[in-house]
Amino acid sequence: MDNEKFKALLEESYQWPDYYEFKFIIKTDDKSLIIAKLQGFTVHETPSKKGNYTSVSARKLMKSTKEVLEVYELMSTIKGIISL
Repeated sequence: MDNEKFKALLEESYQWPDYYEFKFIIKTDDKSLIIAKLQGFTVHETPSKKGNYTSVSARKLMKSTKEVLEVYELMSTIKGIISL
């Protein structure tokens, strides 16, 4: 999904401010890279069955669609991250 479609979907689905939950998957050895960037978020980690990967859910009260997109932009700088 391109940024404009995602932006439009967020605008349709949320009335800001509202809570938004981010979900990421990363190799367990690299999860600290995500956690370090999620200060102020409520974070929940779930390891995969073999423990090689970790699913990280992060929830926070966001002020706008722009703020949500900025978090995804920040996370996109982490090598190997999968954003859901």
